[in-house]
Amino acid sequence: MTTPVKARPTEGAGRRALWLAVAAVILTILLPLAGIVMSAIALVVSIRAVRTLRSETRPTGTGVTGVVVSALALLLALALAATQFYFRDELAAYTDCRTGAGTVAAQNECVQRLERAMEKKLPFVQPGELHLPIAP
Repeated sequence: MTTPVKARPTEGAGRRALWLAVAAVILTILLPLAGIVMSAIALVVSIRAVRTLRSETRPTGTGVTGVVVSALALLLALALAATQFYFRDELAAYTDCRTGAGTVAAQNECVQRLERAMEKKLPFVQPGELHLPIAP
C-alpha cells in the first residue's frame, strides 16, 4: 500500500487567484452586483495566495497580479452598480419604452428620452450634450 502524496498548497495558488480575478472582471461586466461578490472573493483568495507564496519564498507575481486585477474589478463593479442604482428609474422607463417600440424611429425616440432624463439628473451636463452609444 502506498501513501498518497500530499499536494503543496502553493502549487496553484497564484494561478487560482489570477483565474478568479479574471472571472470577477467578466462577471462584473455581465452582472455588476454579482461582480462585487466575485471580486471580493477573488481579492481574499489573491491576498492569501501572496501570503502563502511569500511564506515558501516562491515568486509572487501571479498572486500580486490577482490582487491588482480583482481590486480593479471590485472598483469597476462598485461604480457600475452605483450608476445603475442612480439611474434605475430612467433605465426602467427606457426598458419599458423599448419593449413597446415597434419601429426604428420609436426605438430612437426611446434613446432620446433616456438621454434627456439622464441629462436632468447629471448637474454637469448641459441639455443636448449627452449622446449615448446605444444601438437600436
